[in-house]
Amino acid sequence: MQFEIRLGVPEMLAFWNDLSSKVDKGLANKKEVLLHSKLVKAFKFLQANPRHPSLDSHEISQLTSRYGIKVFESYLENHTPAAGRIFWVYGPIKNSITVIAIEPHPNDKSNGYSKIKLSSTN
Repeated sequence: MQFEIRLGVPEMLAFWNDLSSKVDKGLANKKEVLLHSKLVKAFKFLQANPRHPSLDSHEISQLTSRYGIKVFESYLENHTPAAGRIFWVYGPIKNSITVIAIEPHPNDKSNGYSKIKLSSTN
């Protein structure tokens, strides 16, 4: 089953549109181009199989209880300082996944998951 990848609003949608526009127009710096490439790869894995081994997707119970919907974390990268993570939920449309945040690994922050701000799934 293929999942439709959606972006949380307004933060994730605006972030993605800005990043993609910069890359498409050749205005992105090296770091932005690399991030875009990693996101495209991770989105393809999520679309095909949210449990793909390289994503190491798992539920984050602290965020699930705070937001009242199962929130999952997947690897954007690994073995790097402040490795990027993608936070996502199933839905709101059947067979869709909504990306609601992209953050550095929360264990690198003093308060863990408490500072993660999620976009809306609407």
